Amino acid sequence: MSDYDVIVVGAGNAACAAAVSARQSGAKRVLILEKAPVELRGGNTHYSGAAFRIAFNSAEDLRPLVPDAEKHEPGFFENVVPYPADQFWADLRKVTENRTDPRLAAIMIDNSYSTVRWMKEVGIQMEPAVMLGAIKYGGKTKFLSGTVIRAVDEGVGLSRMWFDIAARHGVEIRYETRATHLLQGKSGAVTGVQIHGPQGLEDLSARAVVLGCGSFESNPEWRARYLGRPWDIAKVRGTSFNTGDGLRMAFEVGAVSHGQYSGLHSTPIDAAAPPFGDRKLTDKTNRLTYPFSVMVNNRGLRFADEGEDINMLTYAKMGQIVLSQPGGVGYQLFDSKVISLLEPRYATAKPYQADTLEALIRQLPIDQNQALATLTEYHAALKGGTFDPLVKDGLRTQGLAIDKTNWAQPLDTPPFYAYPVTGGVTFTFGGVLVSDDAQVMDVAYRPIGGLYACGEAVGGLFHYNYPGGSGLVSGAVFGRIAGRSAARG
Repeated sequence: MSDYDVIVVGAGNAACAAAVSARQSGAKRVLILEKAPVELRGGNTHYSGAAFRIAFNSAEDLRPLVPDAEKHEPGFFENVVPYPADQFWADLRKVTENRTDPRLAAIMIDNSYSTVRWMKEVGIQMEPAVMLGAIKYGGKTKFLSGTVIRAVDEGVGLSRMWFDIAARHGVEIRYETRATHLLQGKSGAVTGVQIHGPQGLEDLSARAVVLGCGSFESNPEWRARYLGRPWDIAKVRGTSFNTGDGLRMAFEVGAVSHGQYSGLHSTPIDAAAPPFGDRKLTDKTNRLTYPFSVMVNNRGLRFADEGEDINMLTYAKMGQIVLSQPGGVGYQLFDSKVISLLEPRYATAKPYQADTLEALIRQLPIDQNQALATLTEYHAALKGGTFDPLVKDGLRTQGLAIDKTNWAQPLDTPPFYAYPVTGGVTFTFGGVLVSDDAQVMDVAYRPIGGLYACGEAVGGLFHYNYPGGSGLVSGAVFGRIAGRSAARG
């Protein structure tokens, strides 16, 4: 008899979804292995904004998820724009340059709504994603397409709720316990896990193992190997424990790699952020209102189209663009016309400030003369029009080496502000290939008996970029499938 029916490696959103799903599907003995101590538990989930990108056809579809939304956000159901599956597909194809694995994407999109409904049913409380997915302007609130709900208390709340739900379902958790190797029988099927815990090495047998332990963003050697410079010295937005253990173990038993190993989710963050995520600040080092800014680097040059699209469709690649600048730093410049539009997370840092644009630039440790020339050139290229932060307004420059294609206004209203930013790693895109039931495939493209994967360990969904809110949904979708499949064998 095996020690456990299902062992889940990892303790974030995807892993917890897998463990609870396994219990609901008949597995009586389910174990979660958490490498971190209890006070640092939860993987990247704890550090997330906990937004969920789901396909839905009408605002009323959201009522079962956030029945009390109007009490806290009047007019919520009137202001929400439907986000049907076709639009989810269009956004995913756009940001991944049509590289997303269509089979895996279909599983994620088709199951996004039902999975989040299931999360609500098991006890995940939700609310309107006002801070992450809404813009308030001119007395109106516009919820950005697709990302309209989140977990209560963001990632901290989501993680806490998952652990409470797992406990109610009788899931056992071992902390400060890392999986070192997968055990195999003579047939090649996975039969358990070797662990290294407080008591040393131990072999645990199981009918199935689920890998839900993240990607390799916290491993600088792997970042150098797959992502190259300057990612080996980049700051990590989340946990320090996601070092690629699950992928390494999967490859040791013959799993096939899948997805973009040179790709990652990378966000503009406060340049003074710590090397790894701060448990109290969590995602509040993010700096995502850049579409309404002008950005310059240390050489005083603009380096990106700040207004390419809404931030939830560009932020996961903008961090990479920023980190690629000299010194890995950029500066987001704002004037007082737009300062009220800055997301609340900017309040966690004190910006440079001045009453004239030149005085602001003279404070920055950059090529100041070039920056002033760059801003002069930017202002001369403005085409004029009506600024509207609620939509892509077409307010642009024309004739620059890199034009700003939306929300291009002059910096002309004092005081002026500058926020230093860098690029932070959230998770990497390369993983293993899984079947429709989340079973890990081997190098001959056959399923590996007893081995399943979910969350960031699943490769192929995201390339180059990422639509905000889809990571947690992907994790829950494949976690739920993996847990169910592992329990049923």
